[in-house]
Amino acid sequence: MGIEFGNLARVRHVITYSLSPFEQKAFPNYFSKGSLNLLRRFRSQVFRVAPPFVVGYAIYVWGNQEFERLKRKNPADFENDE
Repeated sequence: MGIEFGNLARVRHVITYSLSPFEQKAFPNYFSKGSLNLLRRFRSQVFRVAPPFVVGYAIYVWGNQEFERLKRKNPADFENDE
């Protein structure tokens, strides 16, 4: 039926190495270096990511407040109804 899916092309002069997933460590240095790396990445990106979120949240809150304000009826319009 043809060539198997993993061997569709024959590439010459290329050597590939692989390690079985069962031989790899799932979380190497996770507890010793992971938290420090997370803190470093957070500090380097917080000023790039946070301002758009703060502006977006402020616009969202303002829009909801304005919607609620405009949804209410003006009591002065109904003073002389009777």
